[in-house]
Amino acid sequence: MACLALVASASMLPAMAGGLLTNTNQSVAFLRNPAREGAIGIDGVYSNPAGVAMLKDGFHLDLNWQAAWQTRTINTTCPLFSLGVQNNGQSTKKFKGEAEVPFLPSILAAYNSNRWSFQFGFAVNGGGGKCEFENGLGSFESAVGMIASKLAPFGAQGYDANSYMQGKQYYFGFTLGAAYRLIDQPKQKLSVYGGMRVLYGSASYKAKISDIMVKTENGMVPFGTFLDATDKYISSSLATINDNLPKVNEGLAQLEPVKDVPGYKEQYDQLSAQKTQLEGAKVQLEGAQPQINALEVYREGVNLQSDQSDFGFAPIIGVDYKIGNFNFAAKYDFRVKMAMENKSTVKEAHQIPAVNKFRDGTSVREDAPALLALGAQWSVIPSLRVNAGYHHFYDKQSKKYQNEQELLEGGTNEYLGGVEYDIIDKLTISGGFQITRYGLSDEFMNDMSFVTDSWSYGFGLKYQVSDRVAINAAYFKTCYDHYKTETPEISNDFTRTNRVAGIGVELSF
Repeated sequence: MACLALVASASMLPAMAGGLLTNTNQSVAFLRNPAREGAIGIDGVYSNPAGVAMLKDGFHLDLNWQAAWQTRTINTTCPLFSLGVQNNGQSTKKFKGEAEVPFLPSILAAYNSNRWSFQFGFAVNGGGGKCEFENGLGSFESAVGMIASKLAPFGAQGYDANSYMQGKQYYFGFTLGAAYRLIDQPKQKLSVYGGMRVLYGSASYKAKISDIMVKTENGMVPFGTFLDATDKYISSSLATINDNLPKVNEGLAQLEPVKDVPGYKEQYDQLSAQKTQLEGAKVQLEGAQPQINALEVYREGVNLQSDQSDFGFAPIIGVDYKIGNFNFAAKYDFRVKMAMENKSTVKEAHQIPAVNKFRDGTSVREDAPALLALGAQWSVIPSLRVNAGYHHFYDKQSKKYQNEQELLEGGTNEYLGGVEYDIIDKLTISGGFQITRYGLSDEFMNDMSFVTDSWSYGFGLKYQVSDRVAINAAYFKTCYDHYKTETPEISNDFTRTNRVAGIGVELSF
């Protein structure tokens, strides 16, 4: 049963850029230059809210549309796979999930008056789409292989089954806050920010293992039919043994007074061997019975559907300091406590422990981690700007189901850099990179939800249509490492792909 980790984590669609459960790509400006923490712009409502106070007075609006394409690939090796009739005797199999997010919107707005900046933001802070594994996962198939393995003494030679997994997750984020310029001098400015972030989490999960078949010498047999036949065989065999064993013992007892009679030894040895055989078969069958009974939970396969939701909120603080050609900024998003409540087809405690995570009426901790973001921008010349940034996500302090966060070795660290160049007054081109390093461990990783270390690059342009209208367009790609885990029963090689394209418009009034 240990092979089956049916729903081991609530995060089927983690961040497209950022930590374990945080999207940092909340504007097209980020896509074309990820290092935005030290930059001044309307997109700073997310990345540098204190810096937004440096914009001119008036109303500023940033409307963004992004589309994302993701794949998740797991090459799983399990000796039990060789029993699968569709696996051609191979013990390694590829499981691939695909996700497409055609519309990922965000709205960032600010109204500046004198030294004040009042701000609002809406974006998808985590998740953002649906991921499907049309052929299930390795942990699903290894469970079916385990069934065939346990039934091997009763004539099972292999297995077949249909499995499927789908996860859909959205964390809608709303921010309200205000920034104030404490120092407002021509060559030196200092502003501070305070705000609140509200998250609404909505998730849906579907998992299925169905149509389990057992391969026998007479062909494929439905699992339920084979299980009934096995139960009947065990019961009738034990009845026969319990009927014959006393007769053998009686025969041995009758031989005891005539041990000196010719032919005694042959009869005694024959009956002793028969007794040993019957007792051994009885022990084997009695030991097999609980294991066969345990397989009853799979008789109808596994069919799970769960919808989860919850609200959470936490404060945000920030600071921005501009001196000469340099700008420095910092932001801290506090942890958002989330307890996702289940509305599920699982009504009672299940014999498969992982399924209990989705029991109806229970709640699952899925906190959004705190984030420390630092940034700097250097205007080398008025038309050329160089950016640098750093993120730290406090994942290990963000509570998960059954304290899974304790399995992490630490939080997530990201290192960002970028450059912007104004080719002409109206046209800016930019590019940048992001290096992401997670505090992963073998114990934390599973095929239901995983990330791997990565590096990303983005590039794009900004065109100033008029004094009041500007257009951003960009492309962003993440290149993921491979992460391998291995146990005596199963090993996995995890990797992913991610591409994002976006277009946005900035308005000023």
